Amino acid sequence: MLRPQDTSTRERKNLNGLWQFVLDPDRRGRAAGWQSAALVAARGMPVPASYNDVAADAAVRDHVGPVWYQRTVWVPAGWAGRRIVLHLESATHRATVWVNDAEVVSHEGGYTPFEVDVTDHVTPGRQSRITVEVDNTLTFQTIPPGLVEETDHGKRQRYWHDFFNYAGLHRSVWLYSTDPAHLSDVTVVTDLDGTDGVIHYDVTAEAGPDTRVTVVLHDAEGNQVATGEGADGTLTVPQVHRWAPGDGYLYDLELLLWRGEDLLDSYHQSVGVRTVRVDGIRFLINDEPFYFTGFGKHEDVPVIGKGHNDAYLVHDFELLDWIGANSFRTSHYPYSEDVIDYADRHGIVLIDETAAVGLNMGLGGGIFGAQGYTTFSPETANEVTQQVHAQAIRELIARDKNHPSVVLWSIANEPESETEAAEHYFRPLFDVAREADPTRPVGFVNVMLAPYGTCRVSQFADVLMLNRYYGWYVQTGDLDAAEAAWEAELRGWAGENKPIIITEYGADTYPGLHSVVANSPWTEEYQVEYLDMNHRVFDRIDAVVGEQVWNFADFTTSSGIMRVGGNRKGVFTRDRQPKAAAHALRRRWRGGR
Repeated sequence: MLRPQDTSTRERKNLNGLWQFVLDPDRRGRAAGWQSAALVAARGMPVPASYNDVAADAAVRDHVGPVWYQRTVWVPAGWAGRRIVLHLESATHRATVWVNDAEVVSHEGGYTPFEVDVTDHVTPGRQSRITVEVDNTLTFQTIPPGLVEETDHGKRQRYWHDFFNYAGLHRSVWLYSTDPAHLSDVTVVTDLDGTDGVIHYDVTAEAGPDTRVTVVLHDAEGNQVATGEGADGTLTVPQVHRWAPGDGYLYDLELLLWRGEDLLDSYHQSVGVRTVRVDGIRFLINDEPFYFTGFGKHEDVPVIGKGHNDAYLVHDFELLDWIGANSFRTSHYPYSEDVIDYADRHGIVLIDETAAVGLNMGLGGGIFGAQGYTTFSPETANEVTQQVHAQAIRELIARDKNHPSVVLWSIANEPESETEAAEHYFRPLFDVAREADPTRPVGFVNVMLAPYGTCRVSQFADVLMLNRYYGWYVQTGDLDAAEAAWEAELRGWAGENKPIIITEYGADTYPGLHSVVANSPWTEEYQVEYLDMNHRVFDRIDAVVGEQVWNFADFTTSSGIMRVGGNRKGVFTRDRQPKAAAHALRRRWRGGR
């Protein structure tokens, strides 16, 4: 699937803005045919945005089940005779779409795009009605998992991930047009041969045998540096400008579809020429050791929740630069592709993660209240869940395979991994990831409940990613004991001869809370001392090749006695004001600059 873009042969129309919106708590909409007329008693709802916090209404914030979005759109008259496609960048967690009265597509998975050819359902030069039913319900057969409980006061969605279950149309919606014969996908793989760059490309087109494909590569200054004939091939770039951490240099690969001398379709794919590989305990980018500094993040801002926002995008990257971070993990789901594009252009390195978070009933019971479920069983996470999970991996890789900033796939966050059932569940999923992309390392994020010597899933990973909270959830307030316990476990993992990235370590900190005693949890002083303790441990172990603090900024969670206004482990507040820890990290990561 190619992302919508404007080119010499393509045109797109953005459908963002205010849509009509209604809740459907009793699931009456389909039977009543809501898609066939204007929504009754609707309110305005911005797209892109989560709907939960926009309305000052608990019924909206805590809604479980379908909601309906609707708008009308003028289809450009100039699109007559063209192929017309409706493209949704995401709909959390599943959606069904109608154009006028026709059901045209359904999609499962809240963070990856989907599209449908609507040529036969719209008329250029006339208005069309677009209706989207979006359902936030989570079950044991969804990624992420959850459970709907019926109570005396209505439905309650239980889930085992520690962030709020925001839902809606979080990213842009588009109409776009192409020639009926069109390019449909491209895969780009890069390599280095001394000072030369090597670009392998493989183009897919929906076109007849009377068509041909050519490609043209330009550098960032617009100079033509290579050309190719055929739907697949290899380009060589002498004295290539490599994409590297901190240097987001991109070439432009134009794909051209021809019939005779007539240009039918053109598409531009950015290309960063770089290599990634693992060598023992080293993580290599362009055959040079790389050390990750940065964060786990969330798509989470006031009012719009997980809705994509360009102002926050730019500001967050400015803060990453200010603090000296070179990387982050898309915890715990694929982020907007606008974020990935921006990382490409600015040389920020990404660990790209699926939405498989919460596959751990032991963790859920320990933090979010006892629940008594078994993680993997015929009644809970089962073969159907595994198939949905596999599709989520395929869709993530299909979307982000050409982004140079993405150097590592994470197929799950903190799942149960110490049991035989977990081993059987995950073994084929690693195969799915490697089949979809044999060029990047694959891993998952190990949780503290499966410490060294007990995990049965880490054997499949190329890189060990560990979330640990010594000094917070255990040895709380006793950083000396935490340091000793943490180092002892980490030295065990170091014997596996794999790179280790600490993908989470952090302490909840209420901004402005201070103490003259540095071992007082929740204070800004304790957060700084806690981070310093972790860094001493990391610096003593050569196998550690990265540190990503949890979290970049405070974020919203479900209600609970362990969370005061959400998760407060951010080194920035939710509105991006620095805590004392931000300045401490800046001194470490920027060397006092």
